[in-house]
Amino acid sequence: MNTEHENHKLEKRLCREVGRAIVDYNMIEEGDRVMVCLSGGKDSYAMLDILQKLQARAPISFEMIVVNLDQKQPGFPADILPAYLTKLGVKFHIENQDTYSIVKRVIPEGKTMCSLCSRLRRGILYRVASELGATKIALGHHRDDILQTLLLNMFFGAKLKGMPPKLVSDDGQHVVIRPMAYVAEKDLTRWAEVREFPIIPCTLCGSQENLQRKQVGLMLKDWEKRFPGRVENMFSALQNIVPSHLMDLSLFPFQTIRATGEASEDGDKAFDDEPLQVVDPGTPEESETTGNASSARTVISISTAH
Repeated sequence: MNTEHENHKLEKRLCREVGRAIVDYNMIEEGDRVMVCLSGGKDSYAMLDILQKLQARAPISFEMIVVNLDQKQPGFPADILPAYLTKLGVKFHIENQDTYSIVKRVIPEGKTMCSLCSRLRRGILYRVASELGATKIALGHHRDDILQTLLLNMFFGAKLKGMPPKLVSDDGQHVVIRPMAYVAEKDLTRWAEVREFPIIPCTLCGSQENLQRKQVGLMLKDWEKRFPGRVENMFSALQNIVPSHLMDLSLFPFQTIRATGEASEDGDKAFDDEPLQVVDPGTPEESETTGNASSARTVISISTAH
């Protein structure tokens, strides 16, 4: 199968997944002015690229304005994004704020900087969104980012909390959307190569090898390599919540439940879809000659073996 055909399939998949997320969560509405946050990384480039394609064919009318926050990191090539966006012919605004100096002054050498950097960046972007009259703020987080956040919150924050596709901003003034919530990072990596985006590496936080997020990301990649489908199942689980089988007292009235006398599909089965291997050793003579081969003779599904 030729490369051109594969690239076309990838483009269709990206447009389909982004479009599906927008519809599922009602991310963009008629008359919206969407502030597309462009960092210079592959994810935000791809988000802008796909949103442009969808804007051209969407049944609704919405406006986009691209915003980049120049944080004054040493060596940042300030000319690349303006040149790229001018060539695209899109409206854009470059916000110049020296958050780099603040982060370097406040965070001790060797410590991760993402938390403070992220807070400063959010505050600036919220202000700019108000100044530009944006009704939505679009961020380039993808499926893998969402899963990493879920695991980070579980491992280090003791919370079952992810990164929602749509939410109200910290200051309560804006709606933040993540149109690429359904998109796999590997597809974005390929698309960046196809489109030859002028990637600008982050020299502030992206170069820190001890980031917990980076380590969790590597773990997810390893799982996906060794157990294909596991990452997709984890992501699907975020949309299939069963509060009665968790432990949050604010989500389910555990204290007041009583026996109903009626059978329930949601009973006390925690995970009953695995088939149960029932050992049938046969006669002693047969066991000696067949070894372990007889152990998998009979397979009974646990869910039906009540």
